[in-house]
Amino acid sequence: MTQLRAPVRAGSFYPAHARELEQIVNHYLDQVGPMKLRGDLLGLVSPHAGYIYSGQTAAHSYALVRDAQAQGQAFDLVVVLSPAHFVGAGGFIITQASAYQTPLGAVELDHDAVEALSQEVDVHRIEFDGEHAIEVQLPFLQVTLGTFTLLPVMVGHSALRAGEELGHALFKILAGKNALIVASSDLHHIASYEQVTRRDKEVIDALKSMDLTRIKHSFSPRDCSVCGRVPIYAMLIAATTAGANRVELLHYTNSGDVTGMRASDQYTVGYMAAAAIREP
Repeated sequence: MTQLRAPVRAGSFYPAHARELEQIVNHYLDQVGPMKLRGDLLGLVSPHAGYIYSGQTAAHSYALVRDAQAQGQAFDLVVVLSPAHFVGAGGFIITQASAYQTPLGAVELDHDAVEALSQEVDVHRIEFDGEHAIEVQLPFLQVTLGTFTLLPVMVGHSALRAGEELGHALFKILAGKNALIVASSDLHHIASYEQVTRRDKEVIDALKSMDLTRIKHSFSPRDCSVCGRVPIYAMLIAATTAGANRVELLHYTNSGDVTGMRASDQYTVGYMAAAAIREP
């Protein structure tokens, strides 16, 4: 009997009814202009706020997935890495359920990949979690990919060396597979529109440089509030080890730009869509 991990944000972060959810995801995707992928898509960064805030930014990541498929690239397995906002366990955390349920249907875990990862890093299996950062990616994946299996990993570590460990483990277990790695992350969360835009630009410029030392430095300040910095770093380690040689910024905005609330002391969250690409 399939044990489902029930959605915790359906009806708040995104629509709870299948038809409405599919329509809004397709609407966001349709707003993205034509995208031309040069090379192989290995990894993505996609935000995880409510769709009214970050859905259009996320759509830029998944429109590239759609483009990659049109050019003949297949994705049978999707790894979604997220921070562990609400999970007390440390380490690398995976649900005990056999599938994630969304209003669009169930997404089966890739049990072979879960077992293989467990042989490489310290994986904790948990019965229940209230984490939203994985589930908000799934409707976009369901609409753009249709059928795929899932390796969902919540990262309870805050040290970037855990990203290195996870990235190298993922490279090893994904070798020879048609896999995509999605790092689910918002950027800075600060009570200052100006600081968010400035500090997010520093992170984006570091990512685009493909300089891992510079990227690590941009994520290292004690007050860095990029919630998925370790998942992003893990994705980049895996992707660069597999030959990725370019990070492309697909879209950037923040909550102040979306709402128009840009006061100097306004609490603001940054949202980025980016891709790790292996160019010939």
